[in-house]
Amino acid sequence: MTKSSSHVSRRQALLLGTGLLALPAIARGDTPKRGGTLTYVFRDESPALVAVNNTSSTAWTLGPKIFDALLSYDVDLSPKPQLATEWTISPDGLHYTFKLRPNVQWHDGNPFTSDDVAFSILHLKVAHPRGRGTFANVERVETPDPLTAVINLSKPAPALISALAATESPIIPKHLFEGADPAAPPTPAQLVGTGPFVFKEWVRGSHVVVERNPNYWDAPRPYLDRIIFRFIPDAAARSAGFQTGEIDLGGNSPVPLADLERLKTLPHVGVDTRSFAYTGAQQQLIFNLDNTYLKDQKVRLAIAHAIDLKAIVETIFYGYATVSPSPVSVALPQFHDRSIQPHAFDVALANRILDEAGYAKGPDGNRFSSRLLINAAVDPRLADFHKQALKRIGIDAAIQRFDFATYVKTVYTDRAFDLTSETLSNAFDPTVGVQRVYWSKNFKVGLPFSNAAHYQSAEADTLLEAGAVEPDPVKRREIFNRFQAEIDRDLPAINLVAPHEVIVFNKRVRNYAPGGEGLNGNFAGVYLDS
Repeated sequence: MTKSSSHVSRRQALLLGTGLLALPAIARGDTPKRGGTLTYVFRDESPALVAVNNTSSTAWTLGPKIFDALLSYDVDLSPKPQLATEWTISPDGLHYTFKLRPNVQWHDGNPFTSDDVAFSILHLKVAHPRGRGTFANVERVETPDPLTAVINLSKPAPALISALAATESPIIPKHLFEGADPAAPPTPAQLVGTGPFVFKEWVRGSHVVVERNPNYWDAPRPYLDRIIFRFIPDAAARSAGFQTGEIDLGGNSPVPLADLERLKTLPHVGVDTRSFAYTGAQQQLIFNLDNTYLKDQKVRLAIAHAIDLKAIVETIFYGYATVSPSPVSVALPQFHDRSIQPHAFDVALANRILDEAGYAKGPDGNRFSSRLLINAAVDPRLADFHKQALKRIGIDAAIQRFDFATYVKTVYTDRAFDLTSETLSNAFDPTVGVQRVYWSKNFKVGLPFSNAAHYQSAEADTLLEAGAVEPDPVKRREIFNRFQAEIDRDLPAINLVAPHEVIVFNKRVRNYAPGGEGLNGNFAGVYLDS
């Protein structure tokens, strides 16, 4: 039987001792205060507010406030009870039994039962961009009684016990989702959870309001009366909001990094650069391998030699990032292969590779043209950086900028791109966050944040599938090291940097990120100290 623990793990102790792990913003000895409204800012608005078929930052962060999950996680990814109070894993790793919390209600008053768990797991397996990998080995979910759910696997899935947080695997109401199109964004009428906050309002392009759930199972929490999630695409307006106190909290670098030093001088503003184990941030330049030129590995290699990763860290991220040249982010040190190094920045070599491959420059100095897209959640200057790098080797890249929803459709449904500057979290395990990007079976038109490159490699598939079921941690790491070397040779994407997870907060906000999910926790314990 596995339960949460309040002790500090060895890894936590080491991080605290070196100053690499800051404690959450919570006043020592304070009693949490009831009441008040927290204002949280997003840069962009997703078409979905819960991560059942979309892994945008909006869904990742906002969804867990409304929808609970089976588990939550400590900073070292130790699982803690949420909707499940107890759990056991069979010795062969094929059966996960969860005892569920009694007397929990959906926000509409219906009882929460094991049927909802079974439905949710099987729904996520089909609909979630990472669910096709995370739950690939799930054969069925048994419900022997209303408070017991048994997940039965065809093969071991060592990542599964870490994949059951609300940010990744929210439990949704069967009575509202059954029969709905798995690919369709949940409607406002379906935003009914068991979580600490109840959905009240969504004004498109403006804000979302959630209010305190008076019947929450974890009384006396939540402490806040209300959270207002604002969508503010203008960076200067976000910075001004923190300065004036109009905005209380934001993550994923909510202000221009150039503004951080100035904001740090304000007495009411704090900046938090902790890394959270559930995220595994990573930036990539992804190639559309259906493109006539980019399907040639020599072209992709030349482009890799034309991009200076250290310059990206310094000029685009102001030092708030780490070079991360492998498909497994440096933010996942237990799986990242440090022997994978960036392809040497060498423009002359890049040009020579293209010349020798037969892609001659024309009279205008260009070899060919391409469409360069960028995720709206990424600093737009990164597209300009890539355009300049490509120009130096004779590739004329036309930047196309879209709002978030249009970007997702253009890349993952229309496939109307040649290169895209993307941010795809590695999450907490390669099977969950990395496999979706490179597994050939995860290429599905219309599935967002999946295998956008249309990469197909029997060797990569074999390694990913082996790593997904290998229970021995040493052997599993060896498998993922071989996978990283394979991707480094094939280059379906150039892995660039791991941005630091910059949080800006008003110092009156307490306990905003106590666990491994960071700001993607449920905020039940958040309170305002004024």
